[in-house]
Amino acid sequence: MLNKLSELESYLKEHRIRCKLVIPAAKDENVLKAAITAHRIGIVDITLIGRERVIRELAEEKKYDLSEIALVDEANATEAAIQSVQMVRDGSADIIMNGEESYYGANIILKQTDDRRRGIRRGSIMSHMSIFEVERYHKLIAVTDTVLNVAPDLSTKAGIAHNAVFFMRRLGIEIPRVAVLAAIEVVNEAMPATMHAGLLSKMAQRGQIKNCIIDGPLAFDNAISRESAVHKGIINEVAGDPDILLAPDIETANILYQSFVFFANARVASVALGASAPIVFTSKLDTDETRVASILLAAAAYVPISYR
Repeated sequence: MLNKLSELESYLKEHRIRCKLVIPAAKDENVLKAAITAHRIGIVDITLIGRERVIRELAEEKKYDLSEIALVDEANATEAAIQSVQMVRDGSADIIMNGEESYYGANIILKQTDDRRRGIRRGSIMSHMSIFEVERYHKLIAVTDTVLNVAPDLSTKAGIAHNAVFFMRRLGIEIPRVAVLAAIEVVNEAMPATMHAGLLSKMAQRGQIKNCIIDGPLAFDNAISRESAVHKGIINEVAGDPDILLAPDIETANILYQSFVFFANARVASVALGASAPIVFTSKLDTDETRVASILLAAAAYVPISYR
């Protein structure tokens, strides 16, 4: 089981994971640098789809070696995204990464992923999960959904939980513990997030959401602090020890993300789930470390479930 994001490289090599990464509309220096770094450490082989002349000029300027990287000349960003999705469908790609760090760069991939005829969406929903290494927490902790689902209803939250649990099991956590966050730790019919949390807990107990333990509603303090939970009379397997924090909405998840990064100086890696291949979306605010770690995290989707 991973305890730090810095262990991802050795974890993947231990399981002999090597993946095929495709980057449509490739044009961003930061993305190219991260992908080449992941290639150098032996985790991914790379296909770049985009304007070949622009890519080669950028590589020459930054002294990147493209000799072991496949290039597909395609000027149209939408067509590049279509090709990347098709590569997943025919088995010639395992991971997709946005080639342009912008809303547009992510959206063209999502649109093709979700296409009813040619898409690769596998689960009931797609969701985004970020995994943090926070100095004051005793293990890695995930937050979901930080990007894709704005105001998830009960069914969507069940799908988000399923995606997160599926992935965390690839990181060696046999039965992930999921804390469903709300403003308070009791069910209140005037607060839908608490109703959803209570129902998700019961769904997990009845096996409707498998291979995990879910508890909620939990306020943030009694979700992450055993002492706080005990003080409020909350004693269970999740309170104070979650692997996953399931946020009530995108605002909460995004604020948690930014707080962990900017106030707690947390290390982070993120991946989009629910398609036939994990998708890496990075932004210009990400560090080089985060970009590389996110590629390695996506590769962990191919680690077989095995527990020591």
